[in-house]
Amino acid sequence: MPEEDLQEAAELVANAKYLIALTGAGVSKESNVPTFRGEDGLWRNYNAMELATPAAFANDPKLVWEWYIWRQGLIAECEPNPGHLTLAKWEETGLLKSLITQNVDGLHRRAGSSNVLEVHGNLWALKCLSCDYHGRLSAPAEGIPECPDCDSMLRPNVVWFGESLDSEVMARVYAELEKATVCLVIGTSGVVQPAAMFPIMVKQRGGTIIEFNVEESRLTRSVDYHIQGPSGETLPALDSLI
Repeated sequence: MPEEDLQEAAELVANAKYLIALTGAGVSKESNVPTFRGEDGLWRNYNAMELATPAAFANDPKLVWEWYIWRQGLIAECEPNPGHLTLAKWEETGLLKSLITQNVDGLHRRAGSSNVLEVHGNLWALKCLSCDYHGRLSAPAEGIPECPDCDSMLRPNVVWFGESLDSEVMARVYAELEKATVCLVIGTSGVVQPAAMFPIMVKQRGGTIIEFNVEESRLTRSVDYHIQGPSGETLPALDSLI
C-alpha cells in the first residue's frame, strides 16, 4: 500500500466530522468465516440459495435449522481479527459513529462494537413466527428453538432471499448516510444492493470514500482512496498513524 495514501487517509479519518464504516464478507473471510456462496455454500448437496428462503423454512424447518446450526458451529470457532478490533476501538474512542455491515456472523459485536447496523440480520438473533418476541443465542441452537412467550417456532433473524430488509434498520442506515462526511468501505465487493449504493450516496452529498480491499471492487472507480491489502493489516496500520 502506498505510504502517502495511507497517511492522507489517516488524516481524513482522524479529522472526520462524522465517520461511518460499511463492511462486507472480506472482513469476515480474514477470520476464516466461510462465505456460504459457491463451493462454500454446499451442505449435504443443498445450495445456500435453496435453504435461505421463507418457502424452504415453511416446507422443512428442521432441515433449515440444521443448516443454520452447522453454520453457527463453524462461526463459533472463528475469532474477530485485528480489523474488527480496530473498528471497535475507533467506536470506543468516539471516532467511528456507526458501523453498517452486510455480515450476519456477529463478529463485530464480539469484537466490542455496539452501534452496529446489520442490514442482513444476525445469525445468532431469533424472532418468533407468531408474536413479537426477539432473542439472541449465545451458543449454536439445539433442534428447533421455541418461543418462550407463545411456544411457536423461532427462526433465525436474518434476511432470506425474497424478503425485504428491515425497515427500522434501514431508516437508521439512511440517517447515518445523511450525516456521514467520511465513509470507510471495507471488504465489500460492491455488488450486493442496496449496500453497494451506500457509499455512493455519501459521495453524492460531498463526503469522502476510503476503500480497504484485497483487490479492486465495483466501487473502486468511485472512491477517493483505495487502500489495497487485508483489512486486518491495513486498518491497524492506518490506526498507528492517527
